[in-house]
Amino acid sequence: MLVFGLKNCDTCRKALKSLPDAQLLDVRSDGIPAEVLSQALAEFGDSLVNTRSTTWRNLDDSERARPQLELLEAHPSLMKRPLIVDGETMYLGWTPDTRAALGVA
Repeated sequence: MLVFGLKNCDTCRKALKSLPDAQLLDVRSDGIPAEVLSQALAEFGDSLVNTRSTTWRNLDDSERARPQLELLEAHPSLMKRPLIVDGETMYLGWTPDTRAALGVA
């Protein structure tokens, strides 16, 4: 199981603590593989981009207007976190639904 997020993100740390077999891939230093990003964008659409983040607020209007795939490739920290990849299944965020699907209390 892979967790795409940031090593200093509290939510990602909570997810990792609850998923001891998971491996964190820091999107700032490791990036996000193009095929994972494309699949996540197809599955989650607009909700993949965190429009409440500091990174988003610091972008100008022309940057925000770029296609989401380009935007996430250029600014991986814009991705909502964590993105959990378990085989062929993906989960976005550390929500009660995600925890229930993964069997975590």
